[in-house]
Amino acid sequence: MAAVPARAASPGGDGGGPVILVDTALRRREEEGRPVRVAMVGAGFMGRGVANQIVNRTPGMRLVGIANRTPQRAEEAYAYAGVTEVARAATAAEVARAFASGTPVVTDDPLLLARADGVDVVLEATGAVEYGAHAVVAAIEAGKHVVLLNAELDGTVGPILKAMADEAGVVYSVSDGDQPGVQANLIRFVKGIGLEPLVAGNIKGLQDPYRNPTTQKAFAERWGQRPSMVTSFADGTKISFEQANVANAFGFTIERRGMTGREHREHVDAAVRYYDVDRLRELGGVVDYLVGALPSPGIFVFAAEDDPKQRHYLDLYKLGPGPLYSFYTPYHLCHFEVPTSLARAVLFGDAVLAPAGPMRVEVVATAKRDLKAGEVFDGLGEYMTYGQCETAAETRRLSLLPMGVAEGCRLKRDVPRDRVITYDDVELPQGRLVDELRTRQARRFGPPGDEAPRPARGDAPAEVRT
Repeated sequence: MAAVPARAASPGGDGGGPVILVDTALRRREEEGRPVRVAMVGAGFMGRGVANQIVNRTPGMRLVGIANRTPQRAEEAYAYAGVTEVARAATAAEVARAFASGTPVVTDDPLLLARADGVDVVLEATGAVEYGAHAVVAAIEAGKHVVLLNAELDGTVGPILKAMADEAGVVYSVSDGDQPGVQANLIRFVKGIGLEPLVAGNIKGLQDPYRNPTTQKAFAERWGQRPSMVTSFADGTKISFEQANVANAFGFTIERRGMTGREHREHVDAAVRYYDVDRLRELGGVVDYLVGALPSPGIFVFAAEDDPKQRHYLDLYKLGPGPLYSFYTPYHLCHFEVPTSLARAVLFGDAVLAPAGPMRVEVVATAKRDLKAGEVFDGLGEYMTYGQCETAAETRRLSLLPMGVAEGCRLKRDVPRDRVITYDDVELPQGRLVDELRTRQARRFGPPGDEAPRPARGDAPAEVRT
């Protein structure tokens, strides 16, 4: 398949159409004295950036409260944005009094903000599955819109949360700025001009499943991030959740467990040569990633066009001869783009990205080292497990353990490095909301449909190998 020459980025990425509507609507809300009122759960590295962006760069929006397990971190996030007068609250009455006086609230209880009057939308920005699930469920039940900077939560129980939000008449959305949202914007742009998106991809600089907080400590300290969060980027867990989010929103699948993940030290346009259009259509579209491609750290969408008239114009416009065309956004700006997502939810009822039905792709837990019976799993981006994409049908058939469920599980038997972990291998902690939501999700949507056949990876028949 002919490579497409390198060119300027697509205009349809995260800097495209939605901002043109949102900035005008937010200015109007500022002029009318009716700002969008945001409560944020989580005050880590990303939360601090969001706080600064809302407070200092987003007219028509107010950050009315921050919940964090350590309230001092929430106060520090406000201080980072230049806000020094805040009120600590431990009860609903204290939250209400602070809101009535126009004072931002800091609390260690996210449910207080999720349920409070005076909040239009809750931003969940922790990356924690169980903790985040409680906050999101409370917000939905209280009739609040929800936006996630938490790909892990959406990739574990997104379909049931979306169904609950629909029933409550509120928006449930993954945020722009993270790669899934940027891909969603570009997919919508490509569909809007009449092409058929068949590959949605992420560009990475590094992929090493054996990275851990020790190996990533220096990088994390340099940028003021948690080593476990940085590890989840490096070991493939984060990108697996992000691409599962996209697959579940647009009905895509994967070509094999773990995605294909080619090393590609060229411009992203040249990667169209790796894909066969007929095979992509047979699968219904795939999510994937490239390592080392340019521009980095961007995202890409490869789309097909069959009409000779349209292909003539696309060739004239320097997108090449087809049949597969490359579109890309050369950046994702994380917290800078979050306020646009919040405004889209509140002002337009528009989700950036949300599951379109049952799971198509899951993220399954895989042993990062040889594991011993009796060990209890640590968290995402730690020392014991990494996540990789698998189809929902295979996950169910083999009873594989979702990565978002793994933390806190106790091993009943030894598991060698690189083997995927099954429910039969572990004892689940008692009383977790995430397990209840998984049960409700399975009951609501039933068994996932069988995807088109795809090549096996490695030398399986040992079906739980990577």
